Amino acid sequence: MHKLLGILVFLVAAEHVFIMLLEMFFVKSAMAKRTFGVDNKLLERKEVQVLFANQGLYNGFLAAGLFWSFFAPDIMGTPLRAFFLGCVIVAAIYGAVTSNKNIIIKQGGLAILSMIALIASL
Repeated sequence: MHKLLGILVFLVAAEHVFIMLLEMFFVKSAMAKRTFGVDNKLLERKEVQVLFANQGLYNGFLAAGLFWSFFAPDIMGTPLRAFFLGCVIVAAIYGAVTSNKNIIIKQGGLAILSMIALIASL
């Protein structure tokens, strides 16, 4: 179970690095447009680009926290994972309620599976 948990947490962290890169550096790319369902006209606005970049930075912090859990002493690793996975899950729930119902699966699915694996490993 411990290896599965590590793989799942790594995948959640990698997913948030990917989201960060799209939002901060490639927001006008075709992939970002498909991923976020936003049209060209909106993404050309500087204010929108700044908002996406800010949001991307937060996704980077989530990824950093999850990666940190791999290097923290054992006594800290589990609480770090629980906290940052919880943040991802809450963000996914909020996004599903306020923006797009699919966010709970697309952004929260792996985090929810990771949290279940974390709880099962206790």
